[in-house]
Amino acid sequence: MSNAPDLKGSSFTLSVLHLSDNDIDKTSQFLQEKVEQAPAFFASAPIVINVAKTEGDIDFFDLKERISLSGMIPVGITGCQNKRIENLASEANFAVLSTSRPTNQAPAQMKPTKIIRSPVRSGQQIYAKDCDLVVLNHVSEGAEVIADGSIHIHGTLRGRAIAGANGNTGSVIICNKLNAELMSIAGHYWLTEQFAEQFWQQKVMFSLNSGSLEFELLTV
Repeated sequence: MSNAPDLKGSSFTLSVLHLSDNDIDKTSQFLQEKVEQAPAFFASAPIVINVAKTEGDIDFFDLKERISLSGMIPVGITGCQNKRIENLASEANFAVLSTSRPTNQAPAQMKPTKIIRSPVRSGQQIYAKDCDLVVLNHVSEGAEVIADGSIHIHGTLRGRAIAGANGNTGSVIICNKLNAELMSIAGHYWLTEQFAEQFWQQKVMFSLNSGSLEFELLTV
């Protein structure tokens, strides 16, 4: 067996910051507010910037510094409308990314469901790689459960739940009682204050439908 380094293709789910214009001050303020809402979630989080909706030049050096100051790690730029924007991003040492995917890319083979019987305590992180996750107990505040597939929590969800971590937009999160800090499907996320009151402390299903997150009350 060779001990030499190897280079392989892989895929990761990254947060994408969609810019509406080239106002760096406004973007910086937005990021600071998000980090204050969920500091543990965004600490050292890799982030890609989508500039498809912007017009004119962007100060990518300033943008990169502001993102770093917020505690996130700027990874690359996507949505460049012309070669000039690509060049400006490259000069600031941003990777220029394409959103296209190979048409022959096979989906990851899912493994048997991971089952957790004990409570998930504050500070714990549970990750179900390439499978669904079932928690037969509570998820405490400050705890985090992550799955490449769907997540089913038979107790109260007080911490953070992240489903579809490998980009699977069909994943869902079901919990017996909603009291969460953060919920995410395939990189799309809502924080506590974005939960409508009628779903709070109820049995719900959280899903991603046509690019929009939504709750559904479950009565059984």
